[in-house]
Amino acid sequence: MARRDIQLLILIALVTLFAGYIAWPTDPGLGFLGVQREIKIYQGLDLQGGMQVLLEADVPEGQDLSSDDMEAARTIVESRVNGLGVTEPSVQRVGARRIQVELPGIEDAQEAIETLRETGLMEWIESDTLLIPGTIVQTDYMAGEAPSGDATNGDAAGDAEADPATPESAEATETSGASVYHTVLTGRNLRSASVTFDPQTNRPLIAFELDADGGRIFAEHTANNLRRYLAITLDKEVISSPRISTAIPDGRGVIEGQFTLDEARALVLQLRYGSLPIPLREVETRGVGPTLGQDSIEKSVRAGAIGLTMVLLFMLIYYRLPGLLADLAVLIYAVITLAVYKLVPVTLTLPGIAGFLLSVGMAVDANILIFERVREELRHGRTLSRAIDVGFRRAWTSILDSNISTWITCGILWAFGNTFGASVVKGFALTLGIGVAISMFTAVTVTRTFLRSAFAVTGERLREVKWLLGV
Repeated sequence: MARRDIQLLILIALVTLFAGYIAWPTDPGLGFLGVQREIKIYQGLDLQGGMQVLLEADVPEGQDLSSDDMEAARTIVESRVNGLGVTEPSVQRVGARRIQVELPGIEDAQEAIETLRETGLMEWIESDTLLIPGTIVQTDYMAGEAPSGDATNGDAAGDAEADPATPESAEATETSGASVYHTVLTGRNLRSASVTFDPQTNRPLIAFELDADGGRIFAEHTANNLRRYLAITLDKEVISSPRISTAIPDGRGVIEGQFTLDEARALVLQLRYGSLPIPLREVETRGVGPTLGQDSIEKSVRAGAIGLTMVLLFMLIYYRLPGLLADLAVLIYAVITLAVYKLVPVTLTLPGIAGFLLSVGMAVDANILIFERVREELRHGRTLSRAIDVGFRRAWTSILDSNISTWITCGILWAFGNTFGASVVKGFALTLGIGVAISMFTAVTVTRTFLRSAFAVTGERLREVKWLLGV
């Protein structure tokens, strides 16, 4: 047996053992350097049950509503959904004015709807100490509520005396044992925000610009509060806590922090759009019962088991020894695919399960192409070793073209589902795309290694046993 085949067999064995550990229903998860991660398959709305809410921008028909406005609203809703503790929620834009929210396993439907319909309040608050991002704080801005006449961000006009966003307002006080922080500015004073980079370290920074009123307040506050902190909160949750290092007279500043580029971009979205007043109204609410989901799971598992058994039997009966090796490769494929679904993780829905089963068929289809090519080479009198190499090489082009076509289709389906809020289509495209990628490894590498290993053990004597080779 060639050294390369031995190395591949060891690799296949290690990958299969690891995937089997991950795919096992009662695996304890992964632990590395003291970090424990739960590994499990997440179920979608149609399997677990829950609710689906369709929200629409509640603005007059004549009022401009840009794509950025809707993306900002979607980001805010998504952050609120995550705060509900829902497992694998889905928040997608539907058309130009709507947002579809799927909440698997949600219990308090009314509370969830009320939470989703609210919009964000952005505040800059002063503090003597560093506030940790994620901390929930109390502020003196309208006693912790949005101004009268505007449910969002302090954008509606209110009495000047009631607005604490002035430098003369009181500093943080103690009320009922909890610190109440003074709000210096609100999101209504933000003009723009963007990601920039430190010219020396190339670290991502966040540059922002305030309007005229905000710039005046900001200049006075930064000049009078050097070395203190000016934290940024969204809905009373701290998202950044920069320290004032110098006075900023022009209403422009830079937020420094240990940001990754993705984190900086996400924060810019919150700064630029988190305070936009885009009221949302409930258009439709639909509940899905868990009994329906459990019934669907049982039927899907039964159908998948029957289909997989029939395919394995066909390969074994028709192709004999190569079919047996292909069956082993398909089982390895199934274990690896389930492990990947749990590691990513992929939220399985009924269409997602259908995509997985379809990819199993495509994995078998690749083996059929290979075996038919090998058969042709054997009928033309080639040696078994040569027939295996040539058969795999000639079948590879067809397999690659077929899989690329499938990936293109998956990409189109994903784009369609993402554009029109069809999460079931996205689930089908994702599971099918992952399955096809793994099938290339099992059909080409695993099956080929098994065949070469069988030939290494038996030699050309195996070629004479035509029945065993299915020739």
